[in-house]
Amino acid sequence: MGRTILAMMVGVALAMATMLLFEAGYGLLHPLPAGANAQDPATMNAHIAQAPLPALLLVLGGWVVGALDGGLVAALISRRHKRVAALAVGVVVALGVIAVTSIYVHPRWMQIAGVLLPLLASWLGARIAQRRAAPAP
Repeated sequence: MGRTILAMMVGVALAMATMLLFEAGYGLLHPLPAGANAQDPATMNAHIAQAPLPALLLVLGGWVVGALDGGLVAALISRRHKRVAALAVGVVVALGVIAVTSIYVHPRWMQIAGVLLPLLASWLGARIAQRRAAPAP
């Protein structure tokens, strides 16, 4: 069980790092205006409302790829509970999406996809890990 918990922690850390990289890409595509306060929800809501579709898709992609690579690594590290470890990463990402989208206004399609797709991606990560660990016929 200790190895599974470690696997989940490593998977979540990797997912967060991946999402930060994608967020950096968002910042390049749609930078905040000079002097804008990133800590002010009203400023961020206005900024997100003006974001181009590719920038929003990049953020969504970060959530999905983060859940996939975090789930895959968690499943690879875990010996017995591969699916549980991977899905735990997806749940943490989905909960993070819920938290972020309840603080900052995002398009509804992004909220829905941001909760569902990371769960699916982490499950896929577990499937990949299980196939990789399965003996060849």
